[in-house]
Amino acid sequence: MIDIPLATLFTLAADNPVDHVVNHPFLKTDSGLWLWSAHVGTLVLAGLILLILGPSIARQIGTGPESEGNDRYITKGRLAQTVEVICLYLREKAVRPLLHDRTDRFMPFLWTVFFFILVNNLLGLIPILDVIHLINSDWKAQHRAPIGGTPTSNIAVTAVLAFISFLVINAAGIKELGIGGYLKHLTGGAPPFIWPILVPVEILGTFIKPVALAIRLFANMTAGHVLLATLFMFVGMSLKSGLAVGAPVTIISCIGAIAIMFLELFVAFLQAFVFMFLSTVFISQLSHHGDHDHSHDHAHDHSHGGHPHPAH
Repeated sequence: MIDIPLATLFTLAADNPVDHVVNHPFLKTDSGLWLWSAHVGTLVLAGLILLILGPSIARQIGTGPESEGNDRYITKGRLAQTVEVICLYLREKAVRPLLHDRTDRFMPFLWTVFFFILVNNLLGLIPILDVIHLINSDWKAQHRAPIGGTPTSNIAVTAVLAFISFLVINAAGIKELGIGGYLKHLTGGAPPFIWPILVPVEILGTFIKPVALAIRLFANMTAGHVLLATLFMFVGMSLKSGLAVGAPVTIISCIGAIAIMFLELFVAFLQAFVFMFLSTVFISQLSHHGDHDHSHDHAHDHSHGGHPHPAH
């Protein structure tokens, strides 16, 4: 049998897996108002990482001085090269087919959303909260921490991100279509006798879209972390059951946890992409589709020398 004090070293193997997912307060007022929490600390850390690394990576990607010759067009550093590939893929393969000539206008916002969510997702995979509780057992008993956890598994955080996307989506639609065109878009081009049914549905859809963004990100990040914490919980339970039972359960749980950790790494990138891509889709839906199709056909004719295709 293993000693209970030794088992307490396995801070990841808590009795309640939800403890690893929920937010932990750090500073509170006498009335119970949270002034600082673990998720706030992680959000601030993610912001600092982007503010510090972002300009440095941009300089490595940007064209260097003429004194470097042809090498000035080469991106320096593996991290900068990776970020450049991701940025180019998002812009050219995910966004430009939807936004076309508006792509460059929205890319700063879309890149920021993607990388901010991604960094928070990745920070959530680092057991910062558990290390803090391992060092300070009093904070663990009080469920306190200045930093740690995954902010994107907090519905309040994802709701704010979705609200920002909601503002950008609708502001872009009003700017593109005008107030009249934006309101006309709610009718979907249907006959007037359909408007009493269609317009309320379209108005509801305007608000349902950001709600779906918030819930999707929150649910996916929470589910994976709870599953991972549950596997570690089995390790903690098996430590008290003797070597014969504890060893096989521990081995199986650790193998499963490693597999889930790789899956969580994939999900961290996937959910950041999904949030950004759906925001792009919603922006593209509020545009002059007919005008674009006409300009696209016009450009296509010019590419063939301005002559129409022969009839078959």
